[in-house]
Amino acid sequence: MLFGHVGFRHQMFEDPLRLFTPKAAAAVLLSLGLLGCAREGDIYQTGILTTYTACPPVAIPAPAGDITLFDPATSRDAAAIDVVASITNLRSTCDETGEYIITNATFEVQAQRRDASAARDVVLPYFATVVQAGENVVSKRVSRVGVHFEPGQYRASTTGTATSQVLRSAATLPDDIRRQITRERRPGDPQAALDPMADPAVRAAVQRARFELFVGFDLSEDQLRYNATR
Repeated sequence: MLFGHVGFRHQMFEDPLRLFTPKAAAAVLLSLGLLGCAREGDIYQTGILTTYTACPPVAIPAPAGDITLFDPATSRDAAAIDVVASITNLRSTCDETGEYIITNATFEVQAQRRDASAARDVVLPYFATVVQAGENVVSKRVSRVGVHFEPGQYRASTTGTATSQVLRSAATLPDDIRRQITRERRPGDPQAALDPMADPAVRAAVQRARFELFVGFDLSEDQLRYNATR
C-alpha cells in the first residue's frame, strides 16, 4: 500500500528500476480537469487539446521481466538452466474518484522447465513498486506467484496481481501551475509562443505529479547481472 510520501528513496541503488529503463514509456501524470465535448487531438486557435489522467502508467522494467533458475544454482552454463519464466500481458484498471488513486494490475507468468519427468511447483518472487518523479521509490511490495507443471509438461503459465494506492492530491498539479499550462493563448500574444514546460518551476511540478507502477521479478544481484549480460 502507498502512503503518499517518499519513504524508500534509499532503496533505489539496489532496485532494478534505477539500473534499467522500462519496457514501456511512461505517460506524464497530470490532472488538468479539461471539460466539454472536445476530443483528444482537436486543434484550436489556442493550440491542441490534450487530456491527461492522474492514473499511473504500468510497466515492466527491463530486465526484471525475466528470471532464470539454474541447477546447480551457482552455475551459469546453458546446460544448467533449470527454469525460465517471463512476465507478460500486463494490464491495469484505475479508479481515480476517491482520495486515493487505486490501480489494480494483472499479468501472466509464462514458464518453461528443462526436466518434465515429474510434477513440480515453482514459486517466483515479484515486486510492485511505485515511483514518483521518475526516481523516488514511494513503496515496494514483494509477493510470490506459483507455477504448476504437470508430469510431462515443459511449459506452464499462471496469473498474478498487483495493487497500488497513490494519494490523489500528490498526483494533481497545483492550481497556479495548471493555469499556466492551460491558459488560453491568442494570436499576437507575446507569451503565446513560450513553452510553459521551459519554466523550471512548471517542469518540477509536473515531475512531482508523475507516478508510475512497475511490476517485475524480485531478482538477486546475480540474477540481475545475468539478465544484463546474457
